[in-house]
Amino acid sequence: MGYRLIALTLTVLLGHSASSPAQSRDQKVRQDKLKIEAEGLWIYNDFPKAQAQAKSTGKPIMAVLRCLPCEECVKLDDEVIRQEPTIQKHLNSFVRLRLVSTNGLDLSIFQFDTDQSFAIFFLEADGSILGRFGTRSHSTDWRGDVSVEGLAKAMTLALKIHASYPANKADLAGKTGPKPAYPTPEKLPTLSGKFTNSLDYDGNVVKSCIHCHQIGDALREIALVKKAPFDDSLLFPYPHPKAIGFSLDPNNSASVLAVAPNSPASNAGFKPGDYITEMQGQPLISIADMQWILQNTQPAETTLHGKRIRLGNLEDFSLKLPSNWRHQDDISWRASTWGLRRAALGGLFFKPASSDQKNNLVVEHVGAYAPHDLAKRAGFQKGDILLSWDHVKDFKRETDIIAHMLQMRAEGHKPVPVTILRDGKEMELKLTLNP
Repeated sequence: MGYRLIALTLTVLLGHSASSPAQSRDQKVRQDKLKIEAEGLWIYNDFPKAQAQAKSTGKPIMAVLRCLPCEECVKLDDEVIRQEPTIQKHLNSFVRLRLVSTNGLDLSIFQFDTDQSFAIFFLEADGSILGRFGTRSHSTDWRGDVSVEGLAKAMTLALKIHASYPANKADLAGKTGPKPAYPTPEKLPTLSGKFTNSLDYDGNVVKSCIHCHQIGDALREIALVKKAPFDDSLLFPYPHPKAIGFSLDPNNSASVLAVAPNSPASNAGFKPGDYITEMQGQPLISIADMQWILQNTQPAETTLHGKRIRLGNLEDFSLKLPSNWRHQDDISWRASTWGLRRAALGGLFFKPASSDQKNNLVVEHVGAYAPHDLAKRAGFQKGDILLSWDHVKDFKRETDIIAHMLQMRAEGHKPVPVTILRDGKEMELKLTLNP
């Protein structure tokens, strides 16, 4: 994890605990544990303890995943979070759990977008999931995805769902995914033997931490090693609702702000102001809940069903998704895409060219060091304008080239012909991947 929320959201929702510049990262990690445990508001990195407390009190769990060793990660701060009245009102209605690493994390329960900076789960003592919170669709700008008001609304709705538990347990079953191939992160092949199921406070605690992004990276590495086509769910994880035409209100659960023309959302008759209460039988408490449903929807043509409120009336809807609907999502903002650029682009980073260059892509960065230097060795330079890649001339996004290489290129890792324009001259380069 390790990305920033927008400043205004941070100062209210996730307090930025300032530390002395002279402190090492190791000192910050150890002091955080001492501070939070002394304050007593949060159970620190102990899910079984939170489950036991939830069982004894009858309260639901609010589990916040916060990767502590990352320098840019902000920290939950009791005094700051209490500035939001609704959050303050509901905080004591939850057993509060703070997870600062993913070592030993139960991946049969905690399944989430590992490119996130943070994720919140609302759970019952038995692990049943009431809902999720935490969304992003941009590397730095979070304003369209999360807000303090959105968290407060999610907490309110989670408590409402909890009030009907366990009578509604069957309705929540879809919020838990299938049993994973690896039960905990340290069992993943690229992490096995390097990490244990807990942080090492007796040794190098910082280096003992498994970061959230390492889970997703390890899963993608399995596919890369096998040289098998990437599944859509692996290449386009947790699709943002924008991929199917929705702009949702970050302040208000799944309330529709805008609908993209000629999109699945518009074809399903959605309008601004519609409020989506459930989808695929699951109640929604935030945008993240819709992403969970999309993550577990087949990539082929399919139809989703749900309920929405329009002008005070509850009505059913059917939302038809076309084949390859996931490919409308954009993965270029994801930190995990850096590894995919190495595998699919030889270390190139593209950006859209200027408007006078016919909507082509232009090389923004060329990896200089192994293993990200294959494109450099092939002769690519910053500023090269892409005319065709693997004989395809109409790539408009870097995301589409990555998908082509990792899913659809039948030749596997044979040299890729790439035509570029440099200093007004057309050139063809050959990019050999994974030599």
